[in-house]
Amino acid sequence: MSSLQSLDIAKRSATTTPTPQVRTAVPEVAKLIDVSSCIGCKACQVACMQWNDLRPEVGHNVGVYDNPADLAPEAWTVMRFSEVEVEQGKLEWLIRKDGCMHCEDPGCLKACPAPGAIVKYANGIVDFISENCIGCGYCVKGCPFDVPRISTKDNKAYKCSLCSDRVGVGLEPACVKTCPTGAIRFGTKSDMLDFGATRVADLKERGYENAGVYNPEGVQGTHVMYVLQHADKPELYNDLPKDPAISPLVGLWKGIAKPLALAAMIGAAVTGFFHYVKVGPEEEPEDEADVPDPVRTADGRLVQILPAHESEKGES
Repeated sequence: MSSLQSLDIAKRSATTTPTPQVRTAVPEVAKLIDVSSCIGCKACQVACMQWNDLRPEVGHNVGVYDNPADLAPEAWTVMRFSEVEVEQGKLEWLIRKDGCMHCEDPGCLKACPAPGAIVKYANGIVDFISENCIGCGYCVKGCPFDVPRISTKDNKAYKCSLCSDRVGVGLEPACVKTCPTGAIRFGTKSDMLDFGATRVADLKERGYENAGVYNPEGVQGTHVMYVLQHADKPELYNDLPKDPAISPLVGLWKGIAKPLALAAMIGAAVTGFFHYVKVGPEEEPEDEADVPDPVRTADGRLVQILPAHESEKGES
């Protein structure tokens, strides 16, 4: 549970109700992952599971170092190992810590139809509020990084929260605290960008001409950033998208289709109301409504049993 308060919320999913006045002077935070300094020890994975009390199921050896093999409702961060030939005869291990990128313009929040199930805090962290989640999976479709996962146990969506509970009380995320090489850093976004620029300059001096900070503009930047040796080819890092963007279908649903569908529903309701007022409720003719079905006697004959008021008319 996050320690951040309602006053820290800048956006909520599926609601037009204005959020409380955001506190002033709330600095945006960010996590910077220096891929060039990562040794793939997976200490960050263990720290994430320990702090968030995650117990992923024991999987199977799939022939790669990635373990678990993929993100899961109980595995919010996974180390991705890629052996690539960056140039003729030169192989490199590219290791990337995979998890939620905490987009400035989060596609999961835009796609979510459940009020308050996804929130974005003023400091940039995007968080899932499980008790409001309806398990529809729209957040999965809306995420350009394919991060959220739906649990088969409670039908809720889960992902990295950037340790919003720790950040809310002034602590760093668990993965940052445990990293033995300092490859994961946390602070204000401006400070992380400055530090990233320093690391990029160092990498370029070491021969990585295309080094850079991964902070994609397609989602207006992210609050989890990477220092990449080959920033011109992010797809080398286990298919990290080069230019991630929110699917146009999300904008279509929220911007056009949803209002039109709502207008159609309102129009149908209004039409039905005026039809009821003008014509009145539909009623069956009394002679047809009161006549019961014929009954078959013991000798096979069909006998029509008349209602009591009809039999009285016949006797009179």
